[in-house]
Amino acid sequence: MPATGTSPDRVPRHVAVIMDGNGRWASKRGLPRTLGHRSGAQAVKALVTACGERGIAHLTLFAFSSENWRRPEEEVGTLMALLLEALEDEVAVLHRNRVRLRFIGDRAGLSAALGARIDAAEALTVGNGGLQLNVALDYGGRWDLVQAARALAVEVAAGTRSVGTIDEAALAAGLALAGQPAPDLLIRTGGERRVSNFLLWDLAYTELYFTDLLWPDFDAAAFGAALTWYAGRERRFGAVAEAS
Repeated sequence: MPATGTSPDRVPRHVAVIMDGNGRWASKRGLPRTLGHRSGAQAVKALVTACGERGIAHLTLFAFSSENWRRPEEEVGTLMALLLEALEDEVAVLHRNRVRLRFIGDRAGLSAALGARIDAAEALTVGNGGLQLNVALDYGGRWDLVQAARALAVEVAAGTRSVGTIDEAALAAGLALAGQPAPDLLIRTGGERRVSNFLLWDLAYTELYFTDLLWPDFDAAAFGAALTWYAGRERRFGAVAEAS
């Protein structure tokens, strides 16, 4: 159910999150960056629970971008190990809570073990009708647009589609989030004010909420503050404001 005092039509259907600040959170405490990522994983669990409690239907998390491969090898290895660990430990819990788990991004560079776990998690939860949880892994917004455009080009080359039928709907149908509503609210933690190649098409009319909190510190109260801010926004989608 929506939070007390919040009108149901003021609760976003779809929330996207750029989870920034794990490394800085650890560094401020004199800890290895890897421990920051472990603390960040706990914040993810809390957010998934909060979304379910507040009646949010879709949650998309930017877990690992296509650019994150440039990070130190040890850190990348830790991130992948944490994801594999989470899939082993948490998928059964998500399934019991009727969460449907989907992964979006380029899977070609993932290990065979991780790819197999991802496939199994998606297959197990495919019929669930609760929160739709999208995890963006080795994902980039430009990659997303390119792979959708390539698919259309293949259809044109094969003679199954004419160039004149390519419109916004046709392109959107080939994107990673096809079939889901665009995010209503994007939250970025960590103090940066940019979208960092995340869901470039889908964020066209999304409300953007930035906070200086580092991701491991983003708790239920911080999420509530973001939702309160969203509830006060006037979403016009290019139209003019209604006369008072």
